[in-house]
Amino acid sequence: MSIIAIATSGAASDAVSSVVPALVADRVASRLFDQDATLWGEAAEPEASIRLGWTGLHRTSRPLIGEIAALREQFVSDGVDRVVLCGMGGSSLAPEVICRTEGKNIVILDSSHPVSVRAALTDLDRTLVVVSSKSGGTVETDSQRRAFVAAFEEAGIDPRSRVVIVTDPGSPLDEQSRADGYRVINADPNVGGRFSALTAFGLVPSGLAGVDVGALLDDAEAVADILASDDSDNPALILGAVLAGTSPLRDKIMLLENGTDISGFGDWAEQLIAESTGKDGKGVLPVVVIPDTGTARGDYLDGDDITTIELVTDVEEADLEGESSAAVAGTLGAQLLLWEAATAVAGRLLGINPFDQPDVESAKQAARELLSAGAGAAAAPLFTDGDVEIRVLPEDGAGNEWIGSATNLPDAVSALLEQLDPERGYVAVMAYLDRTEAGTGVDSELPAVAPRLSRATGRPVTFGWGPRFLHSTGQYHKGGPPQGVYIQITDTPAEDLPVPGRDFTFGEFIAAQAGGDASVLGQHQRPVLRLNITGPSGRQAILDTLSRSTP
Repeated sequence: MSIIAIATSGAASDAVSSVVPALVADRVASRLFDQDATLWGEAAEPEASIRLGWTGLHRTSRPLIGEIAALREQFVSDGVDRVVLCGMGGSSLAPEVICRTEGKNIVILDSSHPVSVRAALTDLDRTLVVVSSKSGGTVETDSQRRAFVAAFEEAGIDPRSRVVIVTDPGSPLDEQSRADGYRVINADPNVGGRFSALTAFGLVPSGLAGVDVGALLDDAEAVADILASDDSDNPALILGAVLAGTSPLRDKIMLLENGTDISGFGDWAEQLIAESTGKDGKGVLPVVVIPDTGTARGDYLDGDDITTIELVTDVEEADLEGESSAAVAGTLGAQLLLWEAATAVAGRLLGINPFDQPDVESAKQAARELLSAGAGAAAAPLFTDGDVEIRVLPEDGAGNEWIGSATNLPDAVSALLEQLDPERGYVAVMAYLDRTEAGTGVDSELPAVAPRLSRATGRPVTFGWGPRFLHSTGQYHKGGPPQGVYIQITDTPAEDLPVPGRDFTFGEFIAAQAGGDASVLGQHQRPVLRLNITGPSGRQAILDTLSRSTP
């Protein structure tokens, strides 16, 4: 198999024919890999000038290989063989796909849910914790770090011997951790989080879990010159045209794993594309197709605004379907660099800055305000149906008339889905719940509602675990085109967990994150149905309702 290959058909193929020649003429590929910050316009230049280090990571990350190998050997010789990664967004999604693909065990803690955190605080005698935060101020990651430090101390284990910090040089976490005697590995500060797969953020936890990170860099290096070439066969230019060069723009990208050896790649690509492009009322929405028993291919993958991209092992064997489709094959390291470059190209085609994320910060600020206000600040439910509280946004009659006369859960869901644009709309299911299956087990079934809702509505449906999706599709929800309707699912944990050294609990924190997210969506006049589970039957009621809902 070629180290990277792409095939296209329909509108995607037309986009390649019409867009790529101009990209070649403008020398977009070579300028990108020369780190030309002017590619996205004057307004984007200050940010782009400090965010293009990812184009050379296949070379500049090489010194990490030996450092990681030596550190892993030390931990393994001490009987420490369980790796937990505390991180959000770009700090967690790349290591997750890398380790899953290579068959290496790693525990990804990218949640504030008390059940998820408590589930990770086990087997401490053999546990190594990697704390990853680019800014050094991510509250989720800091809270997780505090929980592990306290747990290690309670178990009589020096946390400095078990915690490795990955952060940008000079960050608050960098300075405090060094002062406290922790191991710190700095990442390249000229790389944004979602482009950081081949920095210390992706390589350190993956390497400590046993991945051959040198081979990953080798695969990226093998395609770097190809992706930097001003040539019509450049895969980055082709994929960038598929993502954002269709005319009219097909702004829903269905990502379908169809036999690829890479596991979970769609979740990583989802963040890269959504957070990079979803702003200024523009963008393309990646939709990770979740398998569901009884779902036939093509049931909900076609439409005038949809392009399907299959991740395959061999594009020659891909059966391209639909009016706009593509197939991509290649090794993991090569594809990480390919999709990063293609996303940067897509940003140029859309006329946006692919390196900022303005609406991610707005949700964080709203969460901080709710956390400061305390648990009693939550709005009263509009009504309750069994063990489910129902709230809607926007609030106070300012656009929430869509709920109509609904007085039960099924009618509320139907009322929301009636707001869905049948031509351009999408549904976002956002579950601020435990995804570790440490609780009831029902939560693990929730992603399957996405294909079921797609069949019922004929529209794309995304599924995201909160708060991790806030660093992914959360940017698109607020900054992209106003096409979505939103179903937010939360719960009241049976047993909460304090955040050591803070005046709030994990349960209060994740509730504030959900409330902040919903608040900002409401401010943008996006219709939001908030479902809060208060008792044992609530989860199943929501699962059953969403699985059989029609607008």
